[in-house]
Amino acid sequence: MLKFLHIENIAVIESSDIEFTEGFNVLTGETGAGKSIVIDAINAVLGERTSKELIRAGCDTAEVSAVFGNFGSEDLEMLGAYGVTPDEDGNIVIMRRLSQSGKGLIKLNNRPVTVSELKAIGKQLVNIHGQHDSQSLLDPEKHIGYIDAVADDDPIKGKYYAEFRELNRIRRELADLETDADEKVRQTELLKYQINELGTADIKVGEYAKLKQKLQIAKSYQATVSALAEAYTALNGNDDENGAADLVAEAEKSLSRLKSDEWEKQSVKLNGIRAEIEEVSAAISDFLDNSEYSDIDIDAVNSRLDFLDKLMLKYGDGEERLIKYLSDAEIKLERLDFSDKRIAELSDSLDRSTERLIKSGEELTEVRKKASERFSAQVCDILNYLNMPQVRFTVKAEKGRYTKNGCDNIEFMISANKGESVKPLAKIASGGELSRVMLAIKSVLLDNDKVGTMIFDEIDTGISGYTAGKVGVQLKKVSVNRQVICVTHLAQIAAMADNHLLIEKNVSSGRTFTKVSPLSREGRINEIARIMSGSEMTESLYNSAKELLDRSRTI
Repeated sequence: MLKFLHIENIAVIESSDIEFTEGFNVLTGETGAGKSIVIDAINAVLGERTSKELIRAGCDTAEVSAVFGNFGSEDLEMLGAYGVTPDEDGNIVIMRRLSQSGKGLIKLNNRPVTVSELKAIGKQLVNIHGQHDSQSLLDPEKHIGYIDAVADDDPIKGKYYAEFRELNRIRRELADLETDADEKVRQTELLKYQINELGTADIKVGEYAKLKQKLQIAKSYQATVSALAEAYTALNGNDDENGAADLVAEAEKSLSRLKSDEWEKQSVKLNGIRAEIEEVSAAISDFLDNSEYSDIDIDAVNSRLDFLDKLMLKYGDGEERLIKYLSDAEIKLERLDFSDKRIAELSDSLDRSTERLIKSGEELTEVRKKASERFSAQVCDILNYLNMPQVRFTVKAEKGRYTKNGCDNIEFMISANKGESVKPLAKIASGGELSRVMLAIKSVLLDNDKVGTMIFDEIDTGISGYTAGKVGVQLKKVSVNRQVICVTHLAQIAAMADNHLLIEKNVSSGRTFTKVSPLSREGRINEIARIMSGSEMTESLYNSAKELLDRSRTI
């Protein structure tokens, strides 16, 4: 559940701390006070898209933090799947910072996460129902998702999707093979040319880099030879003068004639130096006599590099890609060579795959049929309770083309009045009826929805009076097994709350400020009275609000 929300510099909210409780939480306030801003802040901390427009005017950054806790075993398992572990208090803390510069920051228990990671986790923590969700009820393409949510069809739907994917794979391979004769000849000739060009090139991984290195060394080889020759002469001398080796040998010989331990030691050192000089001389001599670069054909190296450059321009950069292209071309040619046989094999596979898909589709249809019957009956029961006693709610199912979601076209149908035939929901339902239908559907989905917090915004659109009281009771029922947060304009719903939060807007020093405060019993009576009439407080209005609040405690 959502335990705590901190909002800083979001729209007209400079700073606000909101504590939520278990059960039924309501947010009320005058129009324009900022109720929608609180919902926007919650959406932000759940990873939904945000806008710089949310940042309070004159501020560079805004921040929303949320504390979630009271997790059950299923919640912990879900969080673990995302690598999230509650802190020592059993909570997870999400912080999202927005910036005018666009460089925001998201942390979960002080660990940076991406927006996509946050959104995936957020969907497991909170389910927000807003005006958009009500509108989705009017789109028949969305209705199948509601039925699948209540159907125990995961294995069957997974099986169907696997069959659908395999069928499409076979179709794609067949389409590639079933080209016309001229196209087949053209492809064959092209592949043969490419295979010959790449095959005769004898491409080896790393060759290009070695050629580049060899070319660089070859270009500087003469300068290298000259420098090494000078070094060799300095070490070994020539016809005119002795080199370092001879000079060191003479010095060593002179010192060895001295009968002294000290000079004998120095003589030994010179012997070591002469040995090192001879070693260096040998290395130079070996390079000059045997260097692999002494006979490099620079023109040949350049020609090979140009050839490889042309191949890479045609087939892909790097020797690995050239080798991969060659391998793929050989496979494609083999397929073309045996295409007639392969086409026959795939045609048989297509028939068998189609039969399996149809069978899986029929199984999925049957699951959805049973789920639709249960779903319709449960929705009708709740709608009857929500003051729609004559309602008929059915699920229309027709067979359509096979897609990844099956072959079922599903649409919700409703008749709100006795004697009227059922019609598509989009054509019959008023705003108030639509709100109740959505509440009924959400209530039915509860058994399959493991999310611990449900937020309702605009759920009371178009309803009032006795119906409003029924909606309030239904929301209270929903809150028995999970936390419910509801933005409402109706006194009957507000009176049912376990925790009533008031959103107030004030102006100070030329700036607008919004604060959110929990209400005491007396505060609730006053706020309910305001909602009921909007006029100045009277004794009778106060008493009516008090009676409504007291009566709600007995339900």
